[in-house]
Amino acid sequence: MTETELIDLGNRLYQQAMVRSEQEAITDPAGLPIRWMLDTRTPMLDAVFFNEVGGVLARRLAKKGIHQVVGLGYGSFPLVCSVLSSGPEMGFKGGFVRETRKPYGRRRLVEGPITRNEPVVLLDDVLNSGKNARLAIKLLREDGFKVVGLFTLFCFTWGNGKEALQNEGIWVDSLLDLNLRNKNDDEKTTSDSSPV
Repeated sequence: MTETELIDLGNRLYQQAMVRSEQEAITDPAGLPIRWMLDTRTPMLDAVFFNEVGGVLARRLAKKGIHQVVGLGYGSFPLVCSVLSSGPEMGFKGGFVRETRKPYGRRRLVEGPITRNEPVVLLDDVLNSGKNARLAIKLLREDGFKVVGLFTLFCFTWGNGKEALQNEGIWVDSLLDLNLRNKNDDEKTTSDSSPV
């Protein structure tokens, strides 16, 4: 894919993920009304985006020598699966980290065939403060995994998550960087785009 095609993919994904309060009632984690949000699960659970994004992520990760991906939370589930669907020849293994160890059965914190003797990359849909990513990285490291990077679909440029993760030795990459605060809190600028 060319850089223009990658930016186009990010823009199309953004348009499909954007939910505005005029469309339906949406709230922040405290239950307060908000004007907009990005819900990447909707486009990522559509076969067209699933396959296209999965192929882009898989190629980018393979170039970095990464063959293990893991996610925490619903936003990451289709991302991990989309990378795995890129084909067995790519050699990816995937996993999901729980917030707490399962108290029965195999009692795992991390599900899936990933191993502790190869680096893993965390996949997530959106990076803002980095709170969820830092939690996932902490849990993975405590369970003996070597986390080297975070790949996200969208990185909000006003958040401090990217810098905080980089300060912890984690590389951060995104399909598209977004600055939604410069234009009435709901218009995207593409000048900060960093295509995959």
